Amino acid sequence: MSSPLIHPTAIIDSNAKLGDNVSVGAYSIIGEHVEIGDDTWIGPHVVMRGHTRVGRGNRIFQFSSIGEIPQDKKYDGEPTRLEIGDRNTIREFCTFNCGTAQDVGVTRVGSDNWIMAYVHLAHDCQVGNNTIFANNAQLAGHVHVGDFAILGGFTGVHQFVRIGAHSMTAVGSILLQDLPPYVTAAGNTAKPFGINSEGLRRRGFSNEAITAVKRAYKQIYRSGATLEEARSKISDEARREPALSLLADFLALTGRGIIR
Repeated sequence: MSSPLIHPTAIIDSNAKLGDNVSVGAYSIIGEHVEIGDDTWIGPHVVMRGHTRVGRGNRIFQFSSIGEIPQDKKYDGEPTRLEIGDRNTIREFCTFNCGTAQDVGVTRVGSDNWIMAYVHLAHDCQVGNNTIFANNAQLAGHVHVGDFAILGGFTGVHQFVRIGAHSMTAVGSILLQDLPPYVTAAGNTAKPFGINSEGLRRRGFSNEAITAVKRAYKQIYRSGATLEEARSKISDEARREPALSLLADFLALTGRGIIR
């Protein structure tokens, strides 16, 4: 067991909880209700406040604001939370806000995410695992992001939008509606441009699974079927190809509609 490595200019509240081998850089501020897991590195000039819990092995770079109150006029001081998993990289000038009482009360970030500079995660966002957010990706409140999603630089996401697992956006994309799993999108406003087949290959999807996903994409976007008709067809095919269950379940829950 080793003690935290705290720069003498850092300000750490006496009630904050720091695990073994935590490093806190110069002029960083760690608030009263913050918990930081073992082997996490906090760079200089980082501010961590609120009811914030950070897991093991994270790296949080300089000038990031982690766990500040939501940018929501309805917020009235409720003890909402921010929870961050393990082994995330959070680069410079990122802003992650706590949740609100109007939603589940917690903003969540999973594990093994690669989050580049100037990324904003607003209140009540729910981010999965193994995602990549390029520079200046911006999420409004209540956005859900599935595992392995990739957001290109300067992607903007409207509140309450859902982004499916294994999807991808190009630089400068604006999402006003849900982005289904596996689908690539680009534009303002974003339009679909096929599936992320190369990403699926890299993650070990079989050729048969990728072919089934391509067929499902055509069912949604090129067959002329309604969304409900496409979902029903994909649900039937999911009995033979499990990769399609993720897509069928996503389509069944969409509230804002999907990009077209």
